Amino acid sequence: MRWNLPIALTWMRILAIPLLVAIYLVPSDGLSMPMRNLLATVLFVAAAITDWFDGWLARRMDQTSAFGAFLDPVADKLLVCAALVLLLELQRVGALVAVVIIGREIAISALREWMAQTGARASVAVNSIGKFKTTAQLVAIPMLLYHEPLFGVIPVQQIGTWLIYVAAVLTLWSMFYYLKRAWPFLRDAS
Repeated sequence: MRWNLPIALTWMRILAIPLLVAIYLVPSDGLSMPMRNLLATVLFVAAAITDWFDGWLARRMDQTSAFGAFLDPVADKLLVCAALVLLLELQRVGALVAVVIIGREIAISALREWMAQTGARASVAVNSIGKFKTTAQLVAIPMLLYHEPLFGVIPVQQIGTWLIYVAAVLTLWSMFYYLKRAWPFLRDAS
């Protein structure tokens, strides 16, 4: 594994996860809940931006690698799953939504791994539904972390709640899409 800036950004996204958890779970008398919400939102947004930026840099600087292609989606999934568990703990997202999104991430990751072993990983390559799902998640989660009305009037928490439901629907849709694409391989394997 060669170290480069895109790989470093991906590792920074992974290292942001314990910081995100600590913002809410480490006791601090001097940190109000609105301040924790703001810090968590800023950290999550900064980490999410690196998701786009590290890929762009890797392509632009011709530093793409098999390890980077592996690590990038792992970092994304860990960040989203950790944030959803926090939001569940804070009672800002329902258990069903969290289970659907986290369960899909695990199932599709396992499916992609299996498809790679059969030489058919391209059959379950990322498509536009998955990209819309990711976008909905990466917009909804910071809104749910922030939780307070923005500028005192914009109902961020309500918008985030609707977007996370949209993300859950897109999550199921994309999962069925990938399973449909993989079905001939799954059928032949049994």
